[in-house]
Amino acid sequence: MHRSELQNTPIPEAGGRTLAEHFRATRALTEALVAPLSDADASIQSMEDASPAKWHLAHTTWFWETFLLREHAPGYRLHDERWPFLFNSYYEAEGARIARAARGMLSRPTLAEVLAWRAHVTEAMAPLLGDPALADLIALGIAHEEQHIELLLTDIKHALFQNTLGPAMWAPAGKGEAAAATLAAASSVWHTHPGGIALVGHQSDGFAFDNEGPRHRVLLEPFALADRLVTNGEWAEFIADGGYRNPRLWLADGWGWVQREGIAAPLYWGEDGTHFTHQGWQARDPSAPVTHISHYEADAFATWAGARLPTEFEWEAIARGQDSSASTPAHDPRGGNQLYCAGPVLPMGSPGLFGDCWQFTRSAYLPYPGFRVAEGAVGEYNGKFMSGQVVLRGASCATVRGHSRVSYRNFFYPHQRWQFTGLRLAKDA
Repeated sequence: MHRSELQNTPIPEAGGRTLAEHFRATRALTEALVAPLSDADASIQSMEDASPAKWHLAHTTWFWETFLLREHAPGYRLHDERWPFLFNSYYEAEGARIARAARGMLSRPTLAEVLAWRAHVTEAMAPLLGDPALADLIALGIAHEEQHIELLLTDIKHALFQNTLGPAMWAPAGKGEAAAATLAAASSVWHTHPGGIALVGHQSDGFAFDNEGPRHRVLLEPFALADRLVTNGEWAEFIADGGYRNPRLWLADGWGWVQREGIAAPLYWGEDGTHFTHQGWQARDPSAPVTHISHYEADAFATWAGARLPTEFEWEAIARGQDSSASTPAHDPRGGNQLYCAGPVLPMGSPGLFGDCWQFTRSAYLPYPGFRVAEGAVGEYNGKFMSGQVVLRGASCATVRGHSRVSYRNFFYPHQRWQFTGLRLAKDA
């Protein structure tokens, strides 16, 4: 399929498709997302936290070549023996690699060469896709590439934002082509929970990352969780009320960060009611969920609003349908505003706990009781990052639909905000 055709190809829903179909759809979506980019666009790196789009294309291909083809395809030879040094991310077991901050210096290989390598690896994977013994590793590889799809979108947005021309990755929507209207922000419904013992963590036979288990019991005190995300309009009120100037609202580290970095609004906000998007500078919808905020900002807003952030276990209990109402169903992890095809992404406001923005919790990213790091290089995937980060739950508008779960644990450092991050308020009942 030609790259221009891929751009508008929806990904199939996960239900009912084979592992091979899921693999091919994920590979195609990654390539569709870079279709609007030039070689220069795809090569730039705007900060150490972000990576060039070309690097994401290559790293996900390196993953398949290293952990599947090299180990399990008889007679397979590396496409280029020099490239593992360039496209390994953080796997110490796989040896030396280029410094993370230097990924933007890779003018070679070119975008075209990386895409050719991707095609070679995708074709070479075909004989392995039906091997039941490799199914778990292939599922991990698919989930890994889906994570990089979201990172690709957020990293290129940050890179384009650095250009004073405000370039658009996709053309702005014309009249009559705008995204679906946002939900009214006036809702004040709260999901309430009576407290007690709750069972949390991954609880099915389907795929999950190692950090989602083991399942275990936690004690919850009575609490309530808001039925919607905080909006741009509410955040503007926080700013107008001096939210960024009042140290009483902030954690000490957060106040130091605000002072040191001169933070006065969410990332990408302009002073004229606009914000930067994948479609360039656009008017900001006051009813849409606020996004691109740090954990420090989320916590300060919650304090200002007379509420707090939920714990990750409170969030999960409500997501599982453990509301005080016996008729409350579990929330659909595939629901809400999530990524289903290549195109611009933006929080709009949608029902349920999933979609639009990853939601900050007040929980530190730590191992669950009984957690064990897996053997081999794949054991480096999650466990070694369980220090100094906070947990986010849900999914965002840039999350591939079907990627997230009720037990899914995303995690970032408290100051980071280039991802689609937002907040949902909680309070003691």
